Amino acid sequence: MLDTTTRIAEETLGRLKQPSAVRFIRLGQGGTWAEEAIANGTIPFKYRNVAHAPCAAGNWDEVRRQILASGRKQGALGGDLRELRDFYELDDHCLWVTIAGGHLWWAFAEGPAIASNEEGEDRPMRLRRTLDGWHSYNLQGDPLTVKALSSVLTRVTAYQRTLCKVGPDEYLLRKIRGEEEPVVAEAVALKNQLEDVTARMISQLDWRDFEIMVDLIFARGGWQRQSATGDGEVDLDLFLTHPTTSESAWVQIKSSATQKVLDDYVERFRKSGADRFYFACHTAKGNLVLEDQPGMHVWIGPELARRALGAGLLDWLIEHVS
Repeated sequence: MLDTTTRIAEETLGRLKQPSAVRFIRLGQGGTWAEEAIANGTIPFKYRNVAHAPCAAGNWDEVRRQILASGRKQGALGGDLRELRDFYELDDHCLWVTIAGGHLWWAFAEGPAIASNEEGEDRPMRLRRTLDGWHSYNLQGDPLTVKALSSVLTRVTAYQRTLCKVGPDEYLLRKIRGEEEPVVAEAVALKNQLEDVTARMISQLDWRDFEIMVDLIFARGGWQRQSATGDGEVDLDLFLTHPTTSESAWVQIKSSATQKVLDDYVERFRKSGADRFYFACHTAKGNLVLEDQPGMHVWIGPELARRALGAGLLDWLIEHVS
């Protein structure tokens, strides 16, 4: 399924600032009407036990009578009435959402509910037109994939009825507007701060501890040392293998290095027969640039810090820098 519109109407943008309500609606049993409804820009609703006319007139006593006359149990009456009243009475500023084709779709209705005039038990009895179609992208142009949404929102798909409140309205609206979650922004800021502090701690490591740290990063990643050669002050070659993937890696650990040194080791790697190349440098002299090629990595500064943190070495670093 593709987004049916390339532009979002100005009116839609205005309504997104403060919707009057938010409702999830299932487009047909099991979402069977979703593709058609999205293509046609409609919000369909079945409920064939009740005629359109009394709903449109707001004659809810007659609607109640028709529901009970259809054989529905008294216990279901409240939910049936609520859904029908929401569909007919919620204004055009209500945000409607559904989930189909692995995406969240959203739309605003334009105008009242109308009879669909379609026959067949598997066809909708009534529908509303959308303002500018259904959208599966946020205001920044990013797709609203289900896998990128919190289960707090997507769990509405387990709801057994057709229409319901979404729950975390503000979270949903931030996703549609393309706004960052406040708690995520706070976490990212703290993460960046921690990486900066970690990089500074690494820069204070003795060369022996730096060598151990790099070795620990690989060991905690499941790599197994096959051989190691070196002649002091962090000038160490490691040849590693990974038992799960059967890959081999040639690792060069340097106390300091220039671009010329890196280029020299790249050429050696190409002759080594190893699958991967890692160049970990404690103190780089100038910028170290590696061609963008799979399996080749340079670890300096922030990248080293991220790797150390990912390997759970923060406490180890604090102990060895103290």
